[in-house]
Amino acid sequence: MTEVRVPTLGESVTEATVATWFKKPGDIVAVDEMLCELETDKVTVEVPSPVAGTLSDIVAAEGDTVGVDALLANISEGDAGNADAPKGKEAAEDPDAASGAARNAADGDVTTEKEGDDKSEGATIVDVMVPTLGESVTEATVSTWFKKVGDSVAQDEMLCELETDKVSVEVPAPAAGKLTKILAEEGSTVEAGGKLAELASGDGAAAAATAQEAAPAPAAAPSGSGKDVEDAPSAKKAMAEAGIKSGDVEGSGRDGRVMKEDVAKAVAAASSKAPEASAAPRAPSAPDDESREERVRMTRLKQTMARRLKEAQNTAAILTTFNEVDMTEVMEIRNTYKADFEKKHGVRMGFMSFFTKACCHALKEIPEVNAEIDGTDVIYKNYVHMGVAAGTPTGLVVPVIRDVDTMSFAGIEKAIGEMGRKARDGKLTMADMTGGTFTISNGGVYGSLMTAPILNPPQSGILGMAKIQDRAMVIGGEIVIRPMMYISLSYDHRIIDGKGAVTFLVRVKEMLEDPRRLLMDL
Repeated sequence: MTEVRVPTLGESVTEATVATWFKKPGDIVAVDEMLCELETDKVTVEVPSPVAGTLSDIVAAEGDTVGVDALLANISEGDAGNADAPKGKEAAEDPDAASGAARNAADGDVTTEKEGDDKSEGATIVDVMVPTLGESVTEATVSTWFKKVGDSVAQDEMLCELETDKVSVEVPAPAAGKLTKILAEEGSTVEAGGKLAELASGDGAAAAATAQEAAPAPAAAPSGSGKDVEDAPSAKKAMAEAGIKSGDVEGSGRDGRVMKEDVAKAVAAASSKAPEASAAPRAPSAPDDESREERVRMTRLKQTMARRLKEAQNTAAILTTFNEVDMTEVMEIRNTYKADFEKKHGVRMGFMSFFTKACCHALKEIPEVNAEIDGTDVIYKNYVHMGVAAGTPTGLVVPVIRDVDTMSFAGIEKAIGEMGRKARDGKLTMADMTGGTFTISNGGVYGSLMTAPILNPPQSGILGMAKIQDRAMVIGGEIVIRPMMYISLSYDHRIIDGKGAVTFLVRVKEMLEDPRRLLMDL
């Protein structure tokens, strides 16, 4: 007996509601076949079957609230395929069973070679599955296939690349052989644990690949309300609100299941086709303008960043306070020691290590800036995991440097350089971008004179850096030219008051204008 339990639901999410069961006790299930769907206050989580067998009993019914790792159901393990696909003499004596087995084979339930098939004899069909995508990430988009059906592949050779909300994930070949079938084309959405493709591995791999290419594609399942695939609860609600039927929406989920975003696309398409009676008539040049426009789909990363930034504005009470820093002392130290620093540590001395050190000292004095709100509680962090915002060709990413408050200047510069390289190469992992407690965003590298960045939830503060610019300043009654930088702190006013925010920024300013304070912890 195998237990089906509630998976990890995401950072700070401890419970969910059982929204829909897609199987009932007594039903035969395959490995990774979807059993039920859970809804949290942030995401919808699908629970796949961990083994093949028969669903024995359901412990948590629809509507029940369950915690992480709670028992959902039990599965009796067994060969689910034998129940539907009798072989040999039994199949010959039972034409209905034989036809059922044929249907199963046509539907792709049989994952190894068919008995008596000389073309694929000796070949083993290996499934290419969607790998684990990271905590709280349940789906991805197939961005690129590097191989096509019929291509030979080596074990661990990259087959395709998936794009999630946060990172790109490469999918290697689990075995050497030939690619016989691609189940998820470029642009399609796949779920964690779903099947991407099939490989023929072994002596008969070439023949199996040839036979697969020659075989006609299976007929598409008829669309409409007659389908037996349960739509997502959120999609049902959206369809009811929009007044449309399931048959009018093309599902992008598993087995043609309609998801919430599919309903949104259908509504948008219908709106674009409807006559705009109240809209002003287009100018005569509009058709020419359209021919010069280019429509490009946003990457999942950009979509997620847009959603998260808007959620931050809707949830947090964001305020921004500004100050300015005289960078004379920092620049003088950098110019004096940068050659010796690079020679000893093998990394260049930049400004980010100074700002990071200054922020770490200020966070210890004003701990609420390094805290977060969780429901009705405030969680104070007695460590600093610093997020460093970085722009990449695919969008904004915020890799995290852990325990940065314990690092030296050289350690900080090395960590920032390593994260920057991984960001540019698209090699950041989920672990690289989770768990941050405070963020620094350097808009000055792009020439920004002043900046008011948006919070990176659930963090409560983010420091904005701008460009260094010579300005006339009055010092000691005299006008002198000094390299000045505007800095800002965007903060959540629900947890940080104005005094704390201003004091934090003043401490950062003081330590940068007199770096000796960093050495003496003042």
